Amino acid sequence: MAPVTRRALSRGCCRLAVVLALAVVASVAADDESSSGPNWHVVSVTSLLPTAVCTPKRAAASNSSALSVVHRHGPCSPLQARGGEPSHAEILDRDQDRVDSIHRLTAGPSTADDPASASKGVSLPARRGVPLGTANYIVSVGLGTPKRDFLVVFDTGSDLSWVQCKPCDDCYQQHDPLFDPSQSTTYSAVPCRAPECRRLDSGSCSSGKCRYEVVYGDMSQTDGNLARDTLTLGPSLSDQLQGFVFGCGDDDTGLFGKADGLFGLGRDKVSLASQAAAKYGAGFSYCLPSSSSAEGYLSLGSAAPPNAQFTAMVTRSDTPSFYYLNLVGIKVAGRTVRVAPAVFRMAGTVIDSGTVITRLPSRAYSALRSSFAGLMRRYKRAPALSILDTCYDFTGRAKVQIPSVALLFDGGATVNLGFGGVLYVANKSQACLAFASNGDDTSIGILGNMQQKTFAVVYDVANQKIGFGAKGCS
Repeated sequence: MAPVTRRALSRGCCRLAVVLALAVVASVAADDESSSGPNWHVVSVTSLLPTAVCTPKRAAASNSSALSVVHRHGPCSPLQARGGEPSHAEILDRDQDRVDSIHRLTAGPSTADDPASASKGVSLPARRGVPLGTANYIVSVGLGTPKRDFLVVFDTGSDLSWVQCKPCDDCYQQHDPLFDPSQSTTYSAVPCRAPECRRLDSGSCSSGKCRYEVVYGDMSQTDGNLARDTLTLGPSLSDQLQGFVFGCGDDDTGLFGKADGLFGLGRDKVSLASQAAAKYGAGFSYCLPSSSSAEGYLSLGSAAPPNAQFTAMVTRSDTPSFYYLNLVGIKVAGRTVRVAPAVFRMAGTVIDSGTVITRLPSRAYSALRSSFAGLMRRYKRAPALSILDTCYDFTGRAKVQIPSVALLFDGGATVNLGFGGVLYVANKSQACLAFASNGDDTSIGILGNMQQKTFAVVYDVANQKIGFGAKGCS
C-alpha cells in the first residue's frame, strides 16, 4: 500500500471542504426552492390582521334566499361594540367549552349532563347540553307580519331556532327590540297536543301552550313558548316560509352577546334547513369570509359550485342531528403526514359551523404539528395561546412563507386550506397553527370554521354528501 504524503492529504482535505461547501449551498438552494410554489403560502405580514373597515365582497349565491353572513365581532357586524369584544384567549377558551359539550354528546349517555335526555341522542330539538360556545357568525332574518328584522346566530350544531319575545320575564340585552307576538297578524302559539310539541325532549305544557327549554353546553339557556309565524329570507314574497316553527323566548341568559336569538341548521325536523327543504330543496350552503372584516353568505338549497369536491355525509344513530364526514388524511407542504387511517376512523369527524379550531385525534395532531414545525424552523417561536401550542413571532418581517395544509376526505375530496385556515393570528408576534389536539384518540374530531373559511360548504342532504368549493367568497 503506497504511503500517504502530507501534500496528498492536504489536497484531499481541500477537495472534501469544497464538496461540503457545495452540499451546503445546494441544501440552502433546495430549501429556498421548497419554500415557494403551490405548496407554500407567501403573505405580507401587514395583511395578517383584519382591517377596521368592512369590505363586503361575496360571491353570488344560488337563490334569492341567500343571507349575508358576517362575524359578530367584526366591523361588518351591527353587533360590534367597541371595546366589548372578547380577547383571543377568551374566544379560544369558549371554543373549548363548545368542544367539551360536543364530546359529551357524542360520547354517549354516561358522560352527558342529563343522562335521561342524552339517552335519546340529539335528534330532538330542545334538550340540555347543546353546543353553543363562541357562536361566531350572524345573519339577518325577517319574522312576523309585518316583518321585523332580527340578527341571529346560525349554527349547524343546533336544531331549534328562537328569538327573544315580549313579554319577557328575564331577557338579556340584545341589539334590536324584542319580538312582539301581539304585533304580528300571522303569529300563533303551538298547542300542547301538536306533534312539534310532543317531539320536545324537555317540553312542558302551560295554559295550553307548548313550552320549550334549551340549556347549552356553556350553561347559556333559553326557555319560552313554541310558536309559528312567517319567516322572511329575502326581498320578495317567494322568499317566505309560512308557519315557521320557532321558540319565542321569555327567559334567556348566557353568552349570546347582543344577538337577537339563534337559528339552527341541524338535521332534526324543526331546524330551519329541514323546514325550508320543501321550498328550496334538502340542504343548504354557506361561505364564511376570510376575515372578520369581510362578508360571506348562507343559502338554502343544495346547489353547488362547479368546482365543489364531495365526500359522503355520515349518519350516526346516537347523535343524528350533527353532520359527520370521514377525514382520512392530512398533507403539509404537499406531503402526506404519516398517520394511520385507523386513527381518524376511531371516533370519526363532525363538521361544525360554531367550533373555531379544528380538533384532531392526539396522534394525528402530533404528526401534523411535527411536520409543520419542522418547516417553520426559520421563525422565532412565540408563547402558546390558550389551546394553541405551536405559535410564531413574525415581528420585524415584511413577508412570511408558510407551508400549505390540505385535508383529505373519504372519496378523494381534497381541501387545500387558505392561509387563514392554517394560522390563527392574534397579532404579528403571535401567530399559531390553527389546529388543536383532542388530548386522546377516542374523542370525536371536529372540523372547525377556521378551516372552512372562503369555501362554499355544501350540505347536500338529499344526496347525503358534503362538498367544498374553493373561492366561494373572499
